[in-house]
Amino acid sequence: MTAPLVAVAHGSRDPRSAATIHALMDVVRAMRPDLDVRVAFLDLSAPRVGDVLSAVHGDGHDSAVVVPLLLGRAFHARVDVPAAVADAERRYPRFRVHVADVLGPDPRLDEAAWRRLAEAGASANDPELGVLLAGAGSSHAPANRLVADVAARWQSRTSWAGAVATFAAAAEPDVPAAIEALRARGARRIAVASWFLAPGLLPDRIIELARKHATNPLLAAPMADDEGVADLILNRYAEAQASPDLSVAL
Repeated sequence: MTAPLVAVAHGSRDPRSAATIHALMDVVRAMRPDLDVRVAFLDLSAPRVGDVLSAVHGDGHDSAVVVPLLLGRAFHARVDVPAAVADAERRYPRFRVHVADVLGPDPRLDEAAWRRLAEAGASANDPELGVLLAGAGSSHAPANRLVADVAARWQSRTSWAGAVATFAAAAEPDVPAAIEALRARGARRIAVASWFLAPGLLPDRIIELARKHATNPLLAAPMADDEGVADLILNRYAEAQASPDLSVAL
């Protein structure tokens, strides 16, 4: 019996977030109609990870693959996901959960965010455009550096005045500082690319600040139900099944 894929997202008080995650997983199901795909959340949305793993076990499966829908290895990946798996360990000693790697870094994420930015009207050949690549922000510096690295790669392949990372919380630069830095490089127009999978409170904060500090900024949608992201999720699922080092016996 093929192990179900349990996609684990952050969760949010904003109902658009959960709806977007479910839409993304519908794309995954369309790519793999033979696969049992389930959605779970770490916090603020239902169903929670423990409840979904209990349901998988209750349906007679002896294993599952948890795929964290996280863009980097920050707190949720290093603490919350392992804790949820460890909690299930105490309940089902013969059940086996394989924990996949987080989604980022991966070129498919870069490409998904780029596609959304292009859909918003940004051109790679606009020397007066300054681009913010907006992420959530983390106290874990490598997670922030991942976003900055993507912005640097974009800068190297365009004629933009500049491309910089900016963060909604917990990291610098914030949106006003990032816009000021781009204007110092000669940017006359501002675009905001989204390093988010789904809409929610943090993306809304980025948008509000961008509109406050720039005139008519181009605003890209989150990566959402991009087929490249769905393909990446399935790739992480396959890697976890093939790599015993990523497994946690429950």
